[in-house]
Amino acid sequence: MSKYWSAVVRGLTPYVPGEQPKIADLIKLNTNENPYPPSPAATAAIAAAVDGALRLYPDPNADTLKAAIAAHHGLKPAQVFVGNGSDEVLAFVFQGLLQHEQPILFPDITYSFYPVYCGLYGVQYKTVPLDEGFRIRVADYAQPNGGVILPNPNAPTGCLLSLEEIETLLQANTASVVVIDEAYIDFGGASAAALVDRYPNLLVVQTFSKSRSLAGMRVGFALGNAELIDGLERIKNSFNSYPLDRLAQAGATAAMEDRAYFEQTRQAVIDSRERLNDELAALGFEVLPSAANFVFARHPKRDAAQLAASLRERKIIVRHFKTARIEQFLRITIGTDEQCGALVKALKEILGA
Repeated sequence: MSKYWSAVVRGLTPYVPGEQPKIADLIKLNTNENPYPPSPAATAAIAAAVDGALRLYPDPNADTLKAAIAAHHGLKPAQVFVGNGSDEVLAFVFQGLLQHEQPILFPDITYSFYPVYCGLYGVQYKTVPLDEGFRIRVADYAQPNGGVILPNPNAPTGCLLSLEEIETLLQANTASVVVIDEAYIDFGGASAAALVDRYPNLLVVQTFSKSRSLAGMRVGFALGNAELIDGLERIKNSFNSYPLDRLAQAGATAAMEDRAYFEQTRQAVIDSRERLNDELAALGFEVLPSAANFVFARHPKRDAAQLAASLRERKIIVRHFKTARIEQFLRITIGTDEQCGALVKALKEILGA
């Protein structure tokens, strides 16, 4: 701890991302990356953008990308904000839309970056417990607050709220911003983007990292009322006026426009998830209903930490959280069918030993 650190830095507990080990022949099912490569149209667009124009600054407004995102969701470009991954977009959201006198609300078991941002930006918060089935109860959010943020599907549980439930949440919180973090929505849910024109307090955040296989490119976006978007633009332009480089804008635009490839790979992940659900259940696991590209499972007779360690010995890594209420669960990313098959084979060996 340096004597030169500010009080804010001293008080922070940084977010810890999933492990990115450098082990040969590893089956990596711990960070919810897409098992399929990006759209060929996206990689071609990125390659084409590698030219002499890289000496110039990129479009600070990313107008072409915003237009593609808006067209996909049936919105206007003025209703779109883009940033370096959804984590940066969320950082601007916490700083620009959630700093109020009353505490914000989010689930007690959810994306662990939320309390980190609260500490970084001095945002007071209150956690709302999931129910016994690890689901979000929207009725519990009908209380005074400075904002509401929750992932849908929730992470790390994978459980989904319907659009009707999201609308109930919005109607109960008209005086504050409601942020729906949809990093995994394309794997089984309906986006709340369909509600943006009807609720001026709704902000929907998505990413290109998961369903469009561009985690290495770092592109995220928000959808909302033009006034909310303008607030985020004010923060962005006071911090970094050129957030997305030329390659990111080109690749993300092409990925958004290639709907056929998106549908093909999205459905492949969904199909693999359902097969893995059945295979894990057959091995005695309790698997929470998932609408994401991962499953959250526990075995009634085996310790989760030991299971994770035994899988690691077989060069398969999954995510284990040492967190109250979920310490006996494993979060398992959906890989290819071959990877999922190797996981099931390893679990059979471990459980049979």
